[in-house]
Order: sequence, then C-alpha cells, then structure tokens
Amino acid sequence: MSTLVTVRQTTTTTMKSSTSNNPSGNDNNSPTPVRSYGITPPVSVKGPDPSDCTATDSLEETLRSYNYFESDAELSHRVEVMAKLDALVRKWIRNVSIAKNVPAEIADTVGGGVHTFGSYRLGVHSKGGDIDTLVIAPRHIDRTDFFTTFVECLRSQPEVRDLHAVEGAFVPVIKLVYDGIELDMLFARLALPSIPSTLDLKDDQLLLNLDHSCVRSLNGCRVADEILDLVPNRETFRATLRAIKLWAKKSGLYNNALGFFGGVAWAMLVARICQLYPNAIAATLVHKFFYVYNKWNWPTPVLLKEINDPQHGFTVWDSRLNSFDRRHLMPIITPAYPQQNSTHNVSRSTQRIIIEEFQRGLDTVNRIMSGKSEWKELFTGRPFIDRYKHFIILLLSAPDQDRYVEWSGLVESKIRLLIVNLERNPYIDLAHVNSEKYTPDEVVFKRLQQPAETNGNQSPESSSTNNSKPSNDSSSNSNNTPNAVRSMWIVGLQFRNANNVHLNLTDEIRAFVDVVDQAAANSNKSRDSINLDARYIRRRELSNILPKGSQSTQSPRPEKTKLTDEKCENLKRAKLDSTSSEPDSTLESDINSPSKRPKLDTIDESNNDAK
Repeated sequence: MSTLVTVRQTTTTTMKSSTSNNPSGNDNNSPTPVRSYGITPPVSVKGPDPSDCTATDSLEETLRSYNYFESDAELSHRVEVMAKLDALVRKWIRNVSIAKNVPAEIADTVGGGVHTFGSYRLGVHSKGGDIDTLVIAPRHIDRTDFFTTFVECLRSQPEVRDLHAVEGAFVPVIKLVYDGIELDMLFARLALPSIPSTLDLKDDQLLLNLDHSCVRSLNGCRVADEILDLVPNRETFRATLRAIKLWAKKSGLYNNALGFFGGVAWAMLVARICQLYPNAIAATLVHKFFYVYNKWNWPTPVLLKEINDPQHGFTVWDSRLNSFDRRHLMPIITPAYPQQNSTHNVSRSTQRIIIEEFQRGLDTVNRIMSGKSEWKELFTGRPFIDRYKHFIILLLSAPDQDRYVEWSGLVESKIRLLIVNLERNPYIDLAHVNSEKYTPDEVVFKRLQQPAETNGNQSPESSSTNNSKPSNDSSSNSNNTPNAVRSMWIVGLQFRNANNVHLNLTDEIRAFVDVVDQAAANSNKSRDSINLDARYIRRRELSNILPKGSQSTQSPRPEKTKLTDEKCENLKRAKLDSTSSEPDSTLESDINSPSKRPKLDTIDESNNDAK
C-alpha cells in the first residue's frame, strides 16, 4: 500500500508549499538543483521573488474559486476506498490461486494488488475526479479471470454500482463506481510467480515475456512514476499542472481521443518547463509554459529524458527510422520504455487550434503578470458556437448504458479520422471538434431525426448516417427505449472562400460510417438498435438544440443596461449584416438526395431544421 500512502501525502499539500524557498529537489533547501534534469541544461536557475510568490498565491485562490480542491474528508474517503479495493483484489487473487490448485500457504504469499496512475497518482486530481487504477497479478492469474471472476466479485459488493466491463477496448478496462468514487481498472499479469511488495514498476525487466495488452496497461503507472522522478520539485510541478489542466479544459484542448492533448501529455509539457526552470514557482512556471510552447519548433519532440531502447521486443518512437513517426505533428514522448508519442492523434486542425490557444494564453498571462488582468481571465474559454457558422453534429443512441459505454468510446475514437478526411476537402480550411460531449434530451433527439420541410430555394442542410436497418425500424425502437442513452458531438467548419460554394460531404460521411462499422465488426460489437447520425447544421439552428445553460457554448451575459433608440437601431443593423454575410448555399451533401443516397444499410435520410 505504499503507493496509496504516497498519494495521500502528496494530495493534501496545497499550492502554497510551492511558494517556499525550497526550489530544487524534493527534500533539500539548496538554491540550485541537486542533479541535472532533462536532456538539456536549465534555461534559468533564478529563484522566486516576492512578486512571484504573490502571483502564485493569487493563482491558488483563483483555482479554489473553481472548487478545484477536495476537502480533507474527501481525500480521506479516496484513501479508504483504495484500501478496500486493494484488499478486495488481494482476496480475489488468493481465491483464484487456490482454485487453480496453488497450495493455500503459497496462495497467501503470491501478492499482487492495486496501483494508481494518472491525475491521482500525480497528485493533481480535481474535486470529484475519477481514479485510474491498475491491478497487478502474478503469472497464474490471467485476463480472463479478471473479466469473469473478478467482475463477479465486484458485482457482489454493495458499494459497487454502474459496473461496465469493456474487454474489447484497445486497453481493456472495467469501469465502476465504488462507494461514490469513479474508477477505471486495468489489468496486467507479470511473468513472476509472486509479486513482492517492494516491486519497482519502472524496472524494464518486468516487461520481458509480457503481451502488448499488459505492457499498455503497465505504461500508465510507469510513465507517472517516471514523470515524478524527472521533475526538480514535485510540489511546484503539481501546482503548475493544476493550473494548466484547468486552462486546457476551459479552452477545449483536453481530449486525446479527439486529437487534442490528454492528461499525460499536459503533465509532460509542464514537467519539461519545470526542468528548464528548476527554481521557479507556479505563477512563473505558468508564464514560462506559454512562452516556451508558443515558440516551440514543432514537430521537434518534447522529451523528458533521452530515448533508451533495451531491446525487449517493443517498438519505441523514432522519427529517424519510422516513417509513421515522422508524420506526427506535435510529438510529446513518454519517458518510460517503450517510449511512445502520447499525441499521435493530433491533426492539422487540432494543431492549429492548440497553437492559437498557446498564443492567446501567453497574451493573457503577460497581462496578468504585469498587473493588467486577473487569473480568472486565463480560465475563460471562447464559446465554441461563436467561432463558426457551420457545423456537423454526430448523434449516437444506444438502448441501454452497457451498450452506450461500448459504442460511445468506439465512436469518439474514430471522430479524429472524420476530421482528417474533412481537412482533405479543398474547400474546408478548418474542422474543429468540440472536446465537450453533449447529452440531447429525447425531444431534441427526435426532432433532429425528423425530415425538415423544404421551402423555396432552401438547399439541403443535413447529412444522416443511421446504424439501423430500415426493414425492422430499429432506429425508432432504439429511440423509444425507456433506458436509451444518447450523445452528441459537434464539429465546427471553417470554409475557404465560402461564398457560392457547393460542398459535397458524402464521401467523408460515408468513410466515417465505414470505419465505425468495421471497428465494431472487428470487436464483435452488436449493431442492433444502435443509431449513428451525422448531419450538417447552421449556427442559428445549433443554438436552439444545445442543452440550456451549457457554459461552453454561451458567452458571459453582460449586465442589462437601458438601450437608447440609436443603440437599438445599431444592434438591429449589425444583426442583419451578420445574417446577410452568411452564404445562401454553402454546404450540401448528396446523402440528402434519395437518388444518390449511398447504398449502405447504415444510411438513413433525414433533414434537420431546428427552428
């Protein structure tokens, strides 16, 4: 349980500890680093001055205003849950061992247990966040045991609810809620007869004779431990990472599956800044974060340590040898063997968006550090709906929560391929998928699936792909299921020379559906009663179907003021100008034409007019 104890100790420390003059190392008061960190010497070893400490205190207060930190009671509850889960895993390993004819006296000593990784292991999880966990077992316990007898063991626990086993995922996982705490549980079987309590997961020798699934599962813990060992001061690292994570989420940049950066990528970016400025504290490091990455020469990789390949049979990232690695746009390389690019999903559009947000963040922090603004401005994202005039919405409906968990992850993992296909269209300048997933209510979902009335010169404005077979009307059955679960993703489109463009997206939509269908078939996922729709919609229509009160799609409301007649007239004129500037016919898909509809049983024609 050493991992759990360590997490408990680190998560109870607030950002204020980073303002003390313990700028280097984790346990000493020397003003200079006790050892070299990273692949280059530091840029500066300057320590904090009073203004840096004041700015850091202000940053912490701002984060607290977002209800970012858990109370001591909540932190203690997490530790208790992890202790109970660890005991449950050890008991399960013992029972399975005896069932496999291991003598009881040996079964008592084979070890195993639960390790944590991700935000919780790094000590930067937010209030109410989930915990990423890894079950380590000796060699006679296999993955089949994990997804059968262990799942049964979990189901028998009164504290467990919302249990979903996703065995066919790229990294197989069990999702559950244990006594109010959300958990993702991975599994790794080591090639050892027993698991010692002093086991160091960073040891590369542990990967010998392991399958790829176990190596991928172990990677989370190995990377988290390496990151913590590669930063000069863990507390300043945590303080800075909390701020950057909140900024990334508010800016819509926190989603690896959709082509942005995931939690481990943001952690490595912050860790590299800590290496370059080992004696700086949180406010300064946030400033340097935006300064450095705004000037970063992508695709130069971000590395926390030199890549070392011990030749254990696993491929490591190397742009010199691997042509696929050379195509990566913003590589951020994990420090643990086998080193991989954590941002291989980044596309041309998401790269452009991330770089623009780095610039916007730098401008904001410059104002903050000069006293012209406050930290809350950094955490105010731009409303997604205001960025674009044209959108594609993706709608998923599943008959129950279990099916939804399976299909939601599958669909989300393939949206980035739709983005790449849209980028190849010569008329599309940018395709931007919103990192936030929405839950449309039943009324909105049904309205989106109703054919719109055509009037006058109105051009077709929707594309639809439906994973149901018309012959048995499974779309209707799924939509009317009492326990149906629905999701909606939104893709903003920016056109090149949009006036008088006739744009056909049939091929892009068809390719997306084909990829999802093929992935579902490869993983033996049933398509019965699963609906997947994709359609075009304009901003004025989109604003009517988004959930009310959605913070990411609404600009802050200004205080009401009394308008003069002149101001009213100016507002009306501005509204008419903005409406007339929108092209009359900018997007059309032949999917809407019955005569040209793709011959797929997953295609269903419908139109959307939400007004």
